[in-house]
Amino acid sequence: MSINHIKPEIACERLIRKLREKGIKNEKVLQAFRSVPRHLFVDGAMYAQAYDDNALPIGTGQTISQPFVVALMTELLDLGKDDKILEIGTGSGFQSAILAQFSRRVYTIERHRDLAEAARKRLREQGYANVVIKVGDGSNGWPQFGPFDRIIVTAGAPVTPATLQTQLAVGGLMVVPTGDRQKQELLVYKKTPQGFETHSAGSVVFVPLVGQHGWK
Repeated sequence: MSINHIKPEIACERLIRKLREKGIKNEKVLQAFRSVPRHLFVDGAMYAQAYDDNALPIGTGQTISQPFVVALMTELLDLGKDDKILEIGTGSGFQSAILAQFSRRVYTIERHRDLAEAARKRLREQGYANVVIKVGDGSNGWPQFGPFDRIIVTAGAPVTPATLQTQLAVGGLMVVPTGDRQKQELLVYKKTPQGFETHSAGSVVFVPLVGQHGWK
């Protein structure tokens, strides 16, 4: 049954049960999904599918990520209360809104101006004053506001951009899909005084990270 026939709150609880079944354990992450109405971040034609656990198109060849992947990446960031976050790939703004539940400030970069403007409008209408959006090449990061405690990349890079590694604070975490255009490994970096500790959190599929330090 779609949310055309049931209340979004009920559809959201069904989605949260699915996220639990798939292994999401962080209650703060699950609560963030209750706080951010996903149906307000999709086009009207996609409304009925807003709480399915699927990626959905948002225009210009981009997607709003699968809820499980959003939850997984958020959980992997192990967010603290006052973390300063950099997001690469604003898209619909849904992931930004999830991150904003945890952070004093979310900096997010989107290369498509129309998507950035739509996300800015949605976030403003929903009262998110702690999300700052820039139109630009996300592979360059946002060095004037670095270093960041957490960095999340919501597009697939051929290799992890060194620019983003440089902008991660010591002790910070970065989650970035890396691989070819069809499939990537979700890599988690922890920056230490000596360098980086890295592990894979599994396979994912993202649209390509296009930019100077991404796909050309």
